[in-house]
Amino acid sequence: MYDKLKAMDTKELDLPETLFIRDIESKVFESIILQCLLKIEGIKVQEHNLLDSLLGREIVEKMKGIHVEQDQKKQSINIRVEVNIFYGVVIPEKAEEVQNKIVEEISLWTGLHVGSVHVIFKNLVTTIHKKEEETVPLLRSPVPQEEYGEPF
Repeated sequence: MYDKLKAMDTKELDLPETLFIRDIESKVFESIILQCLLKIEGIKVQEHNLLDSLLGREIVEKMKGIHVEQDQKKQSINIRVEVNIFYGVVIPEKAEEVQNKIVEEISLWTGLHVGSVHVIFKNLVTTIHKKEEETVPLLRSPVPQEEYGEPF
């Protein structure tokens, strides 16, 4: 039996290389960026307004102020983020923090190169509004509550 395999052409045994394809939708990038922005103090993410709600635009469908453009040839993405900044926060330092955090998170979770991060500060939030907006909910799974040991 070994002689039969020895006489066989090895090209018949070689398998073609497997082609792996990975596509990541823009919604995934937008969600990662949103979570990243919610962790940064001193800025506030753009919100949808009443008109968006009336027209049926969902937050998940198009996150306001987060725009992602994928470059298939260079295997990279370009990001534009529009945020509000609180009064008293140094803008150049906060822009650098936002850019570094976004690049770090996107590279970590997707393995892709970030070509550019353009941060646009759309509005200045005063300290009066800041107190009202301190409780911004994160889009995370809820903290597990205690389970009751007694059956119902």
